[in-house]
Amino acid sequence: MVQTSVSEKTEFDGSPDSAPASLSHVLVALDQSDYANRAMREVARLVKTADGKITGIHAYAAKLHDRRFKQMEGGLPERYRREKEMEHQRDVHEDLIGMGLGLISDSYHDAAGAISDTHQVPFERLSPEGKNYTCLVEAVEQGDFDVLAMGALGLGAVAGSTVGSVCERVVRRSCIDVFVAKDRHRPIGDGPIVVGMDGSAKSFGALKTALDIGRRLDVPVHVVAAYDPYYHYVAFNKISTVLDEEAGKVFRFKEQEQLHEELIDDGIAKIYQAHLNVAETVAREDDAEVTAVLVAGKPYQAIRKYVEQVGASLLVVGKTGVHADAGLDIGGNTENLLRMVPCHIWIGQAEFVAPMDVVAEETIMWSEEAEEKIGRAPDFVRGIARTSVIRQAQAKGHTFITSRFVDEVMQAMMPGAGGGGGDTVQQTFERLDWSDEASALLHGLDEPVRENIRLRAEKSARRDAATTVMPGHVAPFLEDARPPGPDAPAIVWRAAAKARLQRVPEAFRAEVRRSVEEFARAQGAGVIEGDIEEAAFSASRKAMCPVDHNNGDA
Repeated sequence: MVQTSVSEKTEFDGSPDSAPASLSHVLVALDQSDYANRAMREVARLVKTADGKITGIHAYAAKLHDRRFKQMEGGLPERYRREKEMEHQRDVHEDLIGMGLGLISDSYHDAAGAISDTHQVPFERLSPEGKNYTCLVEAVEQGDFDVLAMGALGLGAVAGSTVGSVCERVVRRSCIDVFVAKDRHRPIGDGPIVVGMDGSAKSFGALKTALDIGRRLDVPVHVVAAYDPYYHYVAFNKISTVLDEEAGKVFRFKEQEQLHEELIDDGIAKIYQAHLNVAETVAREDDAEVTAVLVAGKPYQAIRKYVEQVGASLLVVGKTGVHADAGLDIGGNTENLLRMVPCHIWIGQAEFVAPMDVVAEETIMWSEEAEEKIGRAPDFVRGIARTSVIRQAQAKGHTFITSRFVDEVMQAMMPGAGGGGGDTVQQTFERLDWSDEASALLHGLDEPVRENIRLRAEKSARRDAATTVMPGHVAPFLEDARPPGPDAPAIVWRAAAKARLQRVPEAFRAEVRRSVEEFARAQGAGVIEGDIEEAAFSASRKAMCPVDHNNGDA
């Protein structure tokens, strides 16, 4: 028999708990932008509750300005090319660099200090000379700071900007938690705090930090776990187009496909639900309650939608997730959420190892046969399978895991797995029929996007046990592929169509309106009337009631 080795631990790295993030000493990046000022105000609120202190930092690049001015001297207008005038301009610019930039930096600190004084929080100043993001990273590495706070955008923000280059560079390089203010007007607490949970030590650290902030500011905390049940259907479908019959037999393609289908549909959903269950336990041990929600879809998209749905004021996520390796600077989901969510975001480095998993990892033994069996699982699911077995063993009181116990847990995770050979496997890649309305929704999309959405919609239809893909199976995947942004054509509702919409029960009216407008856009129409009106409402009825859509009127 063998013990679980440290290198094989898949969920937690065994490091000492460092969560929740301390608020004893927070570094705030200052530039007098609305976003930086919001970051300063939110930090002052939090630090006051922790009897901590704030250090403001503003870097000014005097040497860069001096070098740039010298480079431009040859291109100045004719009147500046006289020797006396040039010497005068050099003196003026040297005064700006030598004294002016320092005065500007002092004024930024004065404004931040006034906010600290209002909250009775000690305030210190840093004004290094150099490139702004470099100075911030160096300060983080060399100081004793617990958290860095900064605005998502600076003074150079323009329409359409989501995250500035300084913010993105610093977040990627920071070795401590980073709070990024993304909404100039909303304080933390004007909406719940949402935590992204994937079972990693950093996601549990994010939970502990969120609970701490929620307690300090009296804000409810939601925990959301997202899993993607569509990805592997798309991936295996693509593989099926390149494998010939002989290669498919060697790869045991149909059996592999069935394994992944059952694992994704049943197993991974159970695992992420288990993460939420553990999160609820952790919260209760902290005398707190959380709202735990499991959502399906591309994780960053599903979490972003949930954040918008509940009107969150703060999202707290780990900087890296459960699949991170040692060289990863920031996880893909976290990076996308940093850019996409409209609320403030806290990107955590602090970690917390849930006690249940620590005990299991340290005390549970595996037989050689069990280790061999779990080792035959595909690489990308082996960690999930091992975690599930450990949790089930602890729940049942086992301290020794056998291969039979592994089989029992895997059977529970993947109903039907292991029964029968390749001849009995369902042919899940047979094409489904598509309604005309559903097909029309794909018109106008780029080919790679259209194919990806087509496969995800088919997977959604299969999950509903449907034999035909309807608009309702397509619509959820169109939102991110073709969002109705500022450049999208405005939809005009004629009086008759608007009256028709008002007959829809209020609980469903918003969804019907969105569905009808999405259909119209897909058809290139800007007005809901006539044939477009009839077809759009028909598509909406089929989406919402696919079994019998001939009774009643929208």
